[in-house]
Amino acid sequence: MKAVVFGASGVVGRAAAEQFAARPGGAVVAVSRRPVTLPGVEHVVLDLADRSATEAAIRGGAGAFAGVTHVVYAALQEGPDLVAGWRDPDLMQHNLRLFRNALEPLLAAHGDTLRHVSLLQGAKAYGLHLGRTPVPAKERAPRDQHDNFYFLQEDALRSLAADAGWSWTILRPQVVLGESIGSPMNLLPAIGVYASLERARGRALAFPGGPPTLQEAVDARLLARALDWAADSPAARFETFNVTNGDVYTWHDVWPAIADACGMDVADPEPQLLAQAMPPRRGEWAALVDAHSLRAPREMADFVGSSWSYADVLFGARGTRALPALLSTIRIRSAGFGDCIDTEDMLRAWFDRFQRTGLLPKP
Repeated sequence: MKAVVFGASGVVGRAAAEQFAARPGGAVVAVSRRPVTLPGVEHVVLDLADRSATEAAIRGGAGAFAGVTHVVYAALQEGPDLVAGWRDPDLMQHNLRLFRNALEPLLAAHGDTLRHVSLLQGAKAYGLHLGRTPVPAKERAPRDQHDNFYFLQEDALRSLAADAGWSWTILRPQVVLGESIGSPMNLLPAIGVYASLERARGRALAFPGGPPTLQEAVDARLLARALDWAADSPAARFETFNVTNGDVYTWHDVWPAIADACGMDVADPEPQLLAQAMPPRRGEWAALVDAHSLRAPREMADFVGSSWSYADVLFGARGTRALPALLSTIRIRSAGFGDCIDTEDMLRAWFDRFQRTGLLPKP
């Protein structure tokens, strides 16, 4: 196997690159604009928005892409206003161009060795951001009629794969949590910075969102294992699968575990918009980075990205009750992938890892 992971600096792409690199005898090429340093992974710096540069790199003589057998496409461009960007037709077309700029030159130059492509979508495919997701959302349901770059990329994927010798799988994860720096949708840096700053002030950890709502999440490492499974499984060929940890939770119920993992007590909820409240505290974060000699960026925005807005949405802090977001995972389990993890255990494990690796202060 030789896997190319587009979007390798993001939470999904990084986990996928690590997973495929762990395969005996395999090779992984990580593609992203931002640097990625992972054991056993070759990194190629590319801006997929630049078609000519991407074509030159893929078809060039360096050989990084030669012999590619598997592709994971996890690249994503979000808008400056995260939520508004989900309905922005120009951003939808931009994400379609990124996808075409990656896949078309790769197929033209190395399509003879390609065996499988995995594409990432999410709960917005079911209209979650429009307030009309069924409970639970199932892959067999007719496509929800709304504009979405997921569908643009999927249609392009199906067209490229027509009469080709390679297969594809589409995965729809739910609230992915993992390791990444500056990603637009990763709650771990957002919660971690918020908790660290509150602890430094001697405060208990108050949930900043609204009323409880049932939700699901998926560990990026579990999602990476699903991508690994889909790469070779005949049951995954030309299929779409929801992927979650396998349980449900409310933020109110897992908040004590988060507080404990951060060495804090729990306070009564204090609803607030983190996207407004946290950026002015960037000086406090820089001081914490210096005081604890962290390897996380001193500039808060470089660490958290636009995930403050993402947290506000998922916490139900934007003035409206967060919608139940429940995806059925019957299809992927029936197909043979039954991996699962307790979400509370996942949260504890990730905060421990962030602390041990110097991304967050230790309690």
